[in-house]
Parts: sequence; C-alpha cells; structure tokens
Amino acid sequence: MLIREVLADHYRIPLPVALSDSTHGTIRGFELVTARVRDADGAEGVGYTYTVGTGGAAVHALVARDLAPLLVGRDAELIENLWQAMWWALHYGGRGGAQGLAMSAVDIALWDLRARRQGAPLWRVLGGFDPRVPCYAGGIDLDFSLEALLRQTDENLARGFRAIKMKVGRPSLRADVERVRAMRAHLGPEFPLMVDANMRWSVDEAIRAARALAESAPLWLEEPTIPDDVPGHARIVHEGGLPIAAGENLHTLYEFRQLIAAGGVTFPEPDVTNCGGVTAFMKVCHLAEAFNLPVTSHGAHNLTVHLLAAAPNRSYLEAHGFGLDRYIAEPLRIEAGFAIAPVLPGHGIEFDWKALEAVRTI
Repeated sequence: MLIREVLADHYRIPLPVALSDSTHGTIRGFELVTARVRDADGAEGVGYTYTVGTGGAAVHALVARDLAPLLVGRDAELIENLWQAMWWALHYGGRGGAQGLAMSAVDIALWDLRARRQGAPLWRVLGGFDPRVPCYAGGIDLDFSLEALLRQTDENLARGFRAIKMKVGRPSLRADVERVRAMRAHLGPEFPLMVDANMRWSVDEAIRAARALAESAPLWLEEPTIPDDVPGHARIVHEGGLPIAAGENLHTLYEFRQLIAAGGVTFPEPDVTNCGGVTAFMKVCHLAEAFNLPVTSHGAHNLTVHLLAAAPNRSYLEAHGFGLDRYIAEPLRIEAGFAIAPVLPGHGIEFDWKALEAVRTI
C-alpha cells in the first residue's frame, strides 16, 4: 500500500506544574511534534516525538521538508526498507539528535498504520508477550520540598502505582541521601524505589553517590553520568554497587551495543521517540535479551506500553511526567502496579486535534 502523504505538526504543551531535574533545570512545558502517514486508501497512522522545550522546530522541518518527500509513493508495509531510507538520507547530518527524533515519529506512524490495517493492537503485531506491564511513576521533582515529594508519592500510590522514581543530583550529596532515606521510610523496605541523577555527576562522584545511596536499597540508579562515557559507566556499575539504568540519551542501536557490551548498564533504557522509533526500540530489546538484561523505558508511556508488552525481558515501564492525558482520548490505564496495553487497533492513541490547535506553534 503506497504512502499518499506525510503530515507534520508542532505544538508546545504547557505543564500544569513546573518540573525540575539536575541538568535541565526548571521545565515549564515540552514540545510535541506529530507525524501522520496516510496511504492510498486513506488509512492513517500517527507517530510523535517530543523535546524538553527546544529544538522542536528543527524536528518538524526534518519531517515536513526531508522525510515526507522521501517517503511519498513508497510501500508503507516495507517498514525496515523505509527506516533504512530515512537513516541514510539523514545520516550525514544526523546519526541521532533532531534527525533521530524525526525518524522516530515517522517510524511510529508507520507501525501504527500497519497495526490499524491489520485491525490488531500494536503489541500483538510486534509478537505479543503480556499486556500487563509493570509500571512506575517517574517523578521530575528535584526541587520539590520533601513535603511536596511525599504528597506526590501518595497521589501516585492512590492512582495505582506500585513503584516510584525520584530525582537526585542536588548540590549536596547529603541532601540527596536524606531525601532518599525519607522516601524509603515513607514507602517501606520492600517497595520498588528508583533514583535518577540525570547525568549530574562525574564518574568518581557517581561512585561515591551510589555507595552513599545503597543504604536505601534503590532498585536502580539512573543516568549517573554523561551518556558518552562508556568506560565510566562500566566503572560505576562495578565500583558503585548499585544497578544502573541508562539509555534515554542514546539515539542509535550501535550506542546501546557499545554500552551493553562494555558492562556499563544493568537496565538498558531506550526512548522510542528518539532512538529511531519502534523499529530501533525493539532491536534494543532483543539486543538486551541476548545479554540477559532486563529492559526498561523512558517517556511516551502511552506508546511504549505496547513495546514492553511484546518484550519478554521487559522490567518496568516509566509513566513519564510529560503526559498527554489532556490531549488524548484514553490515558494510560494503571491497575495494581501494572500498565495495561490497549486492545484497540494500532497503538490506540487518539489525539484531540482540536484541543491541540490551541497550542500549535506552526
């Protein structure tokens, strides 16, 4: 079935509450870039990506000006072929970055289109494993007071979450340790608790932090240092004493291969909206499986629930702070700690395009 058109749109979504972490500072909104792929029969698949506030216009331009003309007239079912065409078209100026985000949005739309045409949910089209995916609430809460942090936690528990992630990476390691200790006391000794440093530390600082945080038994320490330092990650894993989650800032399969093969990650963590879409995300899952590693995720939880529902080595799905609940028909369903993959055809995300018009930037 031939592709008739590819449409791109760019929106700026305000957050109800300003969020913060150790590297991005205060975040008051995020950018959403959507891609809609329509075939000759008029069937449509929808994909999307996002930024933390900048760069969205470049991603939109790549989809609208470069990828759309490249794909129109091609067979929508040859997704791997189309992925390779996009990769090599953008390769010289890309290999990640805005190019990776643009490719991801289009690839997601192609998989949505395929699943919709088959009348099946995406997780089944991808092979199917288990539609009930363990899920945690990912707080972006570094600058919250302790009272606000615990109140947010109680709200997430009331929503059905049975695992929680909090931010670390304050100027004082002691302050981090005290906040994590308080969270551990609040949740109890067996409750799954993750901590996320957002690349804040040097390798030696990360090792010291991991050893200091070990008393609170976090399930993992996430992004302890910059993603480019593969040997540094391996040192942190081997010397810090905590499992390490990393990968949300890796944009290619090859970057994941390097980090995994070096022993620098315990929980590989791709983000489907920046690593190359569904096609690349599932390859990362299989790569992790070959190394006997559990895979987790970053962002785009309404979509990623399908991908982890098709991965036998999945661990936890992140329910991210950049949610789209105000602009979609059916938000992610949480039941007793599990996210439930939808049974609607495709990924099942139905955008409220009229509501999005109010936050359109282009």
